[in-house]
Amino acid sequence: MFQALLLTKNPEGATLAEIASLDEAQLPEGEVLVNVSYSTVNYKDALAITGTSPVVRKFPMVPGIDLAGSVAESSDARFKPGDAVLLNGWGVGENQWGGLAQKARVKADWLVPMPQGMDARKAMAIGTAGYTAMLCVMALQDRGVTPAAGPVLVTGANGGVGSIAIALLARLGFEVHASTGRMAEAGHLKQLGAAELIDRATLSAPGKPLQKERWAAAVDSVGSHTLANVCASLKYGGTVAACGLAQGMDLTTSVAPFILRGVTLAGVDSVQAPMARRLTAWERLARELPADLLEANTETIALDGVAALAPRLLAGQVRGRVRVNLGA
Repeated sequence: MFQALLLTKNPEGATLAEIASLDEAQLPEGEVLVNVSYSTVNYKDALAITGTSPVVRKFPMVPGIDLAGSVAESSDARFKPGDAVLLNGWGVGENQWGGLAQKARVKADWLVPMPQGMDARKAMAIGTAGYTAMLCVMALQDRGVTPAAGPVLVTGANGGVGSIAIALLARLGFEVHASTGRMAEAGHLKQLGAAELIDRATLSAPGKPLQKERWAAAVDSVGSHTLANVCASLKYGGTVAACGLAQGMDLTTSVAPFILRGVTLAGVDSVQAPMARRLTAWERLARELPADLLEANTETIALDGVAALAPRLLAGQVRGRVRVNLGA
């Protein structure tokens, strides 16, 4: 038996999140059984746990879009008992039972061997949010963005993606501007590497299709009017890596930034990203993020604290990353 956070639906259709004792026989099919040491709470997890958005399509469901731990059993030759592994995306916590449990059975094709210099605790201080931040940084670099081009804006700066993106970009030599609704966190954001803070209110309302050129590039996890204003404010040839929808899924803008300034809107998906790109991202994260910075940006909770934290995360009341200690 093992402990898990289990989501069910009550007769009225509301999502219920409760700690349950489960048996390994209840786990879904997969080649690898993992003893989960740590998971995280991401924005998508919070949506699933609260039932705010139809992230989960079938019930019961164990949420948790990422996990890190060690192999307990494997029928795939690539993995053997004791191997340290991590996983994020591929629909776990949405279509297949995920990481907010002490055990998970998953497909071998989904697992990433733990990079050198990283363990489960550090991996889940990064989690899917930090991995997505690295994919965004890679998207900017793929399009030739360099520190010499000018400052880079990071929206949703106090969130999981934003906080790690600031740290990564600053350590690559970029001048980072951080947009946040919590200006009281200025000290923390500057510690991560932000050079300038911007009140998110200046970006969150409808704006002109073309605005003053301010940033060479941006990492956006917010969407909606914020993303439209970011596109309108990029310098000629600028790129925005878009990966989130905290403000909304809508995008009301015009073609002006794209055809008059050559702006690129680069979509970043972390769920189905090819394995080669995942491996590159995680290997870079192991090298480029100091452990002390990660710990200062991470809150660690137990499994029984996840359900209460989820609405706080959606309300923008959680700073940085939240790691869940499963103790497996």
